[in-house]
Amino acid sequence: MRWAAALTQAGITDPRQRRAYDVQRRLVRRFALHEYVAARLLLPAQLHPPVIAAVAYMHATDELIDTGEVDARQAALQHWDEETTAALEGSRPPEKPVLLALWDMARRHPHMAARVRAFLDGAAVEASWTGFDSEADFQAYVDSYSLPALMLTASLLAPDPDAGADEPFVRGCRALIEGWQRCDFLADLSEDADQGRIGIPQEELDRNGLKFEDVRSKSEACVPALEQLVVAQAGRAEEALAECRALPSLVTAEYRPFLDALIDVQELRLLAVRQAGGSLLLREAGPGTPAALRVLARQYRHAQTQQRQAQ
Repeated sequence: MRWAAALTQAGITDPRQRRAYDVQRRLVRRFALHEYVAARLLLPAQLHPPVIAAVAYMHATDELIDTGEVDARQAALQHWDEETTAALEGSRPPEKPVLLALWDMARRHPHMAARVRAFLDGAAVEASWTGFDSEADFQAYVDSYSLPALMLTASLLAPDPDAGADEPFVRGCRALIEGWQRCDFLADLSEDADQGRIGIPQEELDRNGLKFEDVRSKSEACVPALEQLVVAQAGRAEEALAECRALPSLVTAEYRPFLDALIDVQELRLLAVRQAGGSLLLREAGPGTPAALRVLARQYRHAQTQQRQAQ
């Protein structure tokens, strides 16, 4: 379905609001292409605008607090928190397109205000993050920041509260984002090291005889040890992704192809990370476009079959 028709189907008719959603759509298509295509192909049209608005807001927040000195990141978050809160609590539409789309989405999906609040509270962890000492620190990061970030969009697909699947759904989302986050930290190892921090706990570096300075300097001498580290961390990511495989079965049938595709793409990313191994020291890793397109095409066929059966 064309984007303009999806906006109309979602009840978004005000020209200024439609333009704000248009801006967010272009941004998401640029920085999260696989997820964008999955949403547009596999979700019901009325969910396209709120999902795009949620992902765009999450990205805008992350851009503010992901790089730079901790003091500057914390100050940026405080200002953004105040700006977002004023926008959501105000009766007048905000000026910034990203906040206008969020404002409109929260009025159409009232539960989202609490999700945004949980995400902003957790963002304080990201704004002050400089690395992990232990696996426990990583797990706390996932609980505090990564999971609330995922729930901005996942809550739009959550099962009916009367279905009694709330806790299993959140557990499935938690497993998905743990595997996703581990993949991200491995795939971005080279870039993160250049910024003076990586997402691999120090205790894991020590266990494999690695020093952060060797990783940051991209010393070839540490490649064998890094290969071992990648195998171990990829194994943990694989376990997490296996745990979330039941997640699609908890939601209504029309949302299942989308969740299946998200998990499939993360497994492709994990495969790319495994294959890159020690070369992650020098370059990022991600799924090849043809493989990702095959996943999306397969899930699109499933979605079309389900639609025909429902008619």
